[in-house]
This record gives sequence, C-alpha cells and structure tokens, in this order.
Amino acid sequence: MTPEVIAEVCHEANRALTLHTKDVPVQPHWADAPDEMKVSSVGGVKWRLANLGAAASAQHDEWMRAKIADGWVLGEKKDAEKKTHPALIPYEHLAPEVKAKDAVFTAIVCALAESD
Repeated sequence: MTPEVIAEVCHEANRALTLHTKDVPVQPHWADAPDEMKVSSVGGVKWRLANLGAAASAQHDEWMRAKIADGWVLGEKKDAEKKTHPALIPYEHLAPEVKAKDAVFTAIVCALAESD
C-alpha cells in the first residue's frame, strides 16, 4: 500500500475517534480534507514507515515537530486559521483519548506496512 492510501485509512480512523472524544473539531472526510491536512497525514505515515519500531509517543513528537515547523502554536482550541492546537504539549501530558489516536495511527501504519 502506498503512504497516501495508508494516510487515508489513518485519517478516517482519527476522524472516527475524534467524533467520540470531541477533543478537537472533527475533521472532514479524506476526500474533503484540505491539502495541508493530507500532506501532514502522508508525512506522518512516511515517518512511521521509516521508524516502525518507535513508540507511539515518538509519533506524537514528530507530529508536534512538523506542526511547529509549519507555524502552529499551543492554543486552547484547534483553529486552522490561527494555527493553534491544544495537543502541542509533551506526550506524557496528553489525555488518554488523545494518546489513543497516536496509538491507533501507529498500529494502522504498522499493520498495513506488514500486509504488503
């Protein structure tokens, strides 16, 4: 499977989790997602594929690094226009439901990488 296909699966799983956790606004379906969101997801998949044995916390660290490099900052609410996000904090301070999204992302990428 290509990183783009894996990213779509991860995105939709993250979307489903966010529907239940309500920790940030629910993102649109992959087909309707902005290009920036898709690029971010594909980048996360490519990083994971290159680091299959890394902990889920490392996935969060990489996500944070990419967001900060793109100008995002810590904010009370996720706001794509203002580039603020409440999860721009160390992994150990994340709520369990937010950590679950990192774990699910990691599990999906690893499972689909093994299926090829």
